[in-house]
Amino acid sequence: MKHSVFNSLILACLILLSLAACGSKDSAATAVEGYLEALVAKDGTKLTNLSCADWEASAQVDLDSLVSVETSLKDLQCQDSETDGDYTLVTCTGSIVANYNGELQELDLSARTYQAVQEGGEWRMCGYR
Repeated sequence: MKHSVFNSLILACLILLSLAACGSKDSAATAVEGYLEALVAKDGTKLTNLSCADWEASAQVDLDSLVSVETSLKDLQCQDSETDGDYTLVTCTGSIVANYNGELQELDLSARTYQAVQEGGEWRMCGYR
């Protein structure tokens, strides 16, 4: 149990440091990376703050799907790819590693194209395809 708490604290610190380092880069990709980091850290408040208004309920569903398993990010990198109407499309590489009772499963992040919009003057995750 102590090991799990320690790992969670380390992960939270790394996420905060990476978000602070990325703070000067205002892009759709940064918002999607932040969303995925908050998802893996199971930080519902940050997840909601990084979601557009139309995506908040779906963000909670994403969070609920991972709440009972240990998760981590592996090799996350996102980049803006193109625009489609109001959305900036973002592609990512890497994976979410989920530990289901000792069995590791990798969820490939490149399997989806993420959508981001500017809302309230900030980029926010707003769905995927």
